Amino acid sequence: MQVILIKDVDNLGGKDELVTVKNGYARNFLFPTKHAVEANPSNLKQYEERLKVKAKKEAAMLAEITKVISVLTASPVKLTAKVGANNKIFGSITSLQVTKAIREQKGYEIDRRRISVAEDIKELGAYKASIDFGNGQTTEIDIEIAAEA
Repeated sequence: MQVILIKDVDNLGGKDELVTVKNGYARNFLFPTKHAVEANPSNLKQYEERLKVKAKKEAAMLAEITKVISVLTASPVKLTAKVGANNKIFGSITSLQVTKAIREQKGYEIDRRRISVAEDIKELGAYKASIDFGNGQTTEIDIEIAAEA
C-alpha cells in the first residue's frame, strides 16, 4: 500500500514522502497515529501541490543565499581589537564578534553557530572564516583584524 507521510517516521521516511508499506502497518499504526494518509488520487494531487510549493520556496531561498554570499565575499569584514606587545590580541576573536561585525558592516543577521573560524585569532592580520547556510551552501569570508585606536 502506498501512503504519504505527514510526519517523520523512524526507519521509514521523512515528512512529505511517498512510501510503500504493508497494509496492516498502515491501518494499525500510521493512520491512527496520524503519521500518514492513504495515497488516493485526491491526496496525491495535494501532495504534488505541496512539492511544487516546496520547490518554489527552496529556489527562492537559494537565490537569497546566493545574493548574501556575493555581498559577504565582496569585501573583507574588518574587526578591531586591543593589542599588547608583538601585536598580540588580548583574548581572541570569536564567531560572536564576527557575527556582530557582519551585522554592522554588511547588514545581514547570521547565526553565530553557522560561522566557524578556522584557527584561533590571537594576532593582527587577515584570516578566513566559513559560513554554513545549510543545504550544502557554504562560503568563506575574509576577516581583517586591526589594532584598536
